[in-house]
This record gives sequence, C-alpha cells and structure tokens, in this order.
Amino acid sequence: MNFRNLSFRTRLTLVAAAAVALAVVAASFVVFLVVRNQLRGQVDDALRTRAKTFEHGLTIDHGFLEGGPVPLGGGDYVQLVDAKGHTIRTQFEASGGSLPPNKAALEIAKGHPGSGFSDATIGGNHVFRVFTIGPFNDGQGNTYALQVARSLSEVNHTLGRVTIFLILIAAGGIAIAGGLGLAVSQAALTPVRRLTRATEKVAETRDLSERIEAHGEDELSRLAASFNTMLAALEESDRAKRQLVSDASHELRTPLTSLRTNIEVLARDLKMPDDEREKLLNDVVSQLSEMTALVTELVELARGETQPEESEDVRLDLLVDEVVARARRDFPQVDFVTDLQPTELHGVPNTIARAVSNLLDNAAKWSPPGGKVEISVSDGQVIVRDHGPGIEDDDLPYVFDRFYRAPAARKLPGSGLGLAIVKQVAEAHGGGVGAERAEGGGAQMTLRLAGSNGAGVIRPAGARDTPQGASAETR
Repeated sequence: MNFRNLSFRTRLTLVAAAAVALAVVAASFVVFLVVRNQLRGQVDDALRTRAKTFEHGLTIDHGFLEGGPVPLGGGDYVQLVDAKGHTIRTQFEASGGSLPPNKAALEIAKGHPGSGFSDATIGGNHVFRVFTIGPFNDGQGNTYALQVARSLSEVNHTLGRVTIFLILIAAGGIAIAGGLGLAVSQAALTPVRRLTRATEKVAETRDLSERIEAHGEDELSRLAASFNTMLAALEESDRAKRQLVSDASHELRTPLTSLRTNIEVLARDLKMPDDEREKLLNDVVSQLSEMTALVTELVELARGETQPEESEDVRLDLLVDEVVARARRDFPQVDFVTDLQPTELHGVPNTIARAVSNLLDNAAKWSPPGGKVEISVSDGQVIVRDHGPGIEDDDLPYVFDRFYRAPAARKLPGSGLGLAIVKQVAEAHGGGVGAERAEGGGAQMTLRLAGSNGAGVIRPAGARDTPQGASAETR
C-alpha cells in the first residue's frame, strides 16, 4: 500500500495515531524502567541489610566451616567462597545447587576488600540477585568472600504483569488516538470538502456565482475566503468580457449594415452618376476607418487585460511633449498649450502615450475651431482641459465606461472606448482617472499614474534632462 495513494483524511489519522503510539510506547518504556529499577533497588537494599546483619555475627572457625546450611530466612541464601573459587558452605545445597563464583567474588576471597551486586542463574532458569562482600578470615590465614542472594522470580513476575498492563494501556491509547484523529480530521476537513464540491460544481456548471461559506479566521476559512474572492474576480471578468462582446457586436452592427448597403447600391447601379458614386465611396472609406479604429481599440483593451508589458523608467514630460506634437499635426485647428514639469516615473511608455493621445483626441474633438486645449504634467499626473461645451452632470460617472457615449457625442466620430483605455492604463499603473466640469466652461480630464503597486513611482528628474521650454507654457 502506497501511503501517498491514501486519502488525506486517512493519512492524517494514521499520522496522529503513529505520533500517539510513539509517545505512548516511549512513556511505557520509561515507566517499565522506573518500576524495574525500583523493584531491583528494593532487593539490593534488602540483600545489603542481610549481609551486614550476617557479617556482624559471623565467626569463621573449623566448626562453622563444617556446619550445616546457614539459616537466614526470608527467602535469602548465603554461601562462602574461598580464593580458589570453591564453595565452602552454602545454603543452596538444600535446593541442589550453589552460586557460581564470579570474578569479583574471587578477588574479594583473595583478600581484596570490596563489595558489589551481580545477577546469577542456577538450574538454567532460576535468576538470583547476588551481593558479595568481604574478605573474612578463619584465623588460619585463609580468606573468604560472603555472598548473599535472593531470587528475582517475584520481581520478574511483577514486571511481567506491569508489561501486560502497559501494553493494554498503550493499545487503548493508540485506539483512542486513532478514533479522535479520525473525528478531528473529519471536522477539520469539512471546509476542504465544501471547497472541493464548490470547485467541482463550478467546473461542471461554469457557474461563477457559486460561493463557499467562510466563518472564522483560521487557515481553512481564509482559504475559502480567498477562493470566494477569486470566483468574484472571475465572475466580474467574465461579465466584463460578455459585456464587451455584446457592446462590440452592437457597435459593429451599424457600420457593417451601412457598409453592406452602400456596397450593394454600388454593385447594383453601375450607371450611377459620378458625384453620387464618389459620395458613396467616401462613405464606405469613412465606415471602414471607423470600424478599423473600433477594432484597434478593442485589441488595445484586450491586450491591456491579458498581456501586460514590461515597465521601465519614463520621463513623463518628454513623452507627453511627443504626443502633443503629433496631436498638433492631426488637429491643426486646435491650439495646444502645455505646461510640462520634469517628472520621471516607472511605467510602460507605449500604453501611457496611448492614454495621453486618447485624452488629447477627446479634447480636440470637443473643441471649437481655434479653441484651446491645455495640457499640464506634474507630480505623476497629466491634466487635459478643453474649452468645449463641457460634460453634463448626469454623464460624469460614466465617461470612462466602455462604449459609453453621451447623447451629445453620438453624432461625433468615435467608438466610446478611448477614455476606457485611459482608465485601464491608469489602473495598470496603480493610479486612476478623473473627469469634471472646468471653471469657465469645458471639461477637465486627469490621468494619475503614481500608485502604490510599484508602477508609477515618481522620482524627481534632473535639471540637466529638462527640455528647453518644457516647464514653461508653450504653443
């Protein structure tokens, strides 16, 4: 079974159970060691006490060495070992065995003072705890080591019961941990399941209005809220695209119908007078130009939404000066007046130039012959003012909407996308746009490019880069 192929809930439950199992096993092992050391410590203390008691009353002489078993009582056993490792006297003889002398006992029997504990096995399965102390002298130059022992069968039996108890406790703890882990994972993953169902529903139905209930401030709630935000953005983008397609089809339908009609008339009436034919051809060219401009602006809008260009350092005053020069050639009947303060920012020069050009085109379109259009640049913003009829109060909130054209503008050429492109460029640079009625008549449009998203950050331009006359009013 591959762990990665298991469900996240199962993996979470297994991980929780494994963590608890490790903790329980470690705790059980520590408890076992503590109990074992405590029980063996009690045996060691008892043997040490027995040995001291027996040592104080021990007189080794010829009668003692040839006497019977030493009566200690309490389940303790005693024996004497000489320097050659021979057992001289032992109580173990009554049970058919004696303690095998170890190296420490031989060293003590040879006359080296000392004491110590060890384990010994008699008969293959009888384990004893042994305390060795000495040496003792028999008065004839012989030394012996005294060994006192006690069986560990009771201790081992107790440890066996403790082990079984700890195993049962560990198994119960692991089972409880697994159950709690499963319950907790089910509760914790409920928002994830809702999120999964919502994404699957959106994928199946293409319904971007679907939302997930998000309560609280935990990570899963924030994930659900982020998903809702993403759905809202996608829904708005889809709505905008549908609206764009609808508006574009509506705007294209009229010139296409008119174009088709004119072409059909030209095709049917081959004997049409030259003046009428020329008029129809001029209409066809005008309609084609209008459609070309509309398609171009649609492409600009789509490109701005899907293909952001790389930004660079831009001298805004110099860029606007170039755009104004082109506008003077396109609209010779309009007087363009500039007041350009040296300003440097970070942005996309092509899109900024297109936005400024659209503002100038709009101002020139509304200006009477010989009218004046004022352009100023300072602090990361471009202000364009015309002296035309101005903007009605009812139209002010909508002048930057796509395809919006005020009633008074419907007789003028244009698609209603120029100012929408201006707004798109401003927002792409972290700025914004504004429209208002100017004092003394006319309209004033503002393009703000300095924003907080890293684009449009203003820096002062050096005096050496200031073009001659750029900061003064020019014509």
